[in-house]
Formats: sequence, structure tokens, C-alpha cells
Amino acid sequence: MERLRSVCDGTFKKVLHMNPMLPMILPAAQVRLITQFSRMAIESQMVIGLRLAGMMGIVAQAPGEPFMMVAEKHAAVSESLFAMASAGMRGHSPERMMSAAMRPYGKRTRANSRRLSAPKA
Repeated sequence: MERLRSVCDGTFKKVLHMNPMLPMILPAAQVRLITQFSRMAIESQMVIGLRLAGMMGIVAQAPGEPFMMVAEKHAAVSESLFAMASAGMRGHSPERMMSAAMRPYGKRTRANSRRLSAPKA
């Protein structure tokens, strides 16, 4: 096991010499971030489409929806910055910091897509 670790460390050092950014983002973390970002992007496009349809009168929309659309951005930004700063102060990796920063936006886009796509009574 010790020999394997030394061989892996030697290989890693060679790769690190070629690409100094490698320790920042590891493949598994990249996949997680891409998945998180992709889900959020798809849900946000759905929310934008549903809100535009509501503004045009195609779909029934709550009276305060345009105000909510603007007001939720401020809360999401402050939550996101706080989560990212907290992760950074705890010494987490850049991937975990980015993931923490995207989590509040993901929560809101998921909640909005569910709320706006729910059948209206």
C-alpha cells in the first residue's frame, strides 16, 4: 500500500507540474458541479418561460409574481455569498465553496419551477 501511495504521489507531482490548477478541481467534484449547475440552468429556463407566459396572460399568475421575481434575487445573493464565505472560512476546497454558493440559487429555482408548474385550482 505504501509503495502504491508513493507511485501515485510521484505521478501526481508530475501531472501537477504540467497543470498547476489540477488540485483545485478534481474530476468527481467537476461532475458534481456540472450536474448541480445543469439542473439549476434547466429549472431556471423553465421558470423564465412560465413567468413570461404568465406576464403575457397565457398562464394564470399570482398578482405578486413580478415583485417576487425581483425580491427573491436579493435574498438568494446574500444567502449565496454567506454560504460561500462560510465554506471558505472553514477551509473547504474551491469546489465545495462553489457548490455552497450555488445551493441557495438551486433551492429557489427548484421551488419556483414546482410552484409555477403546479396545476392551478
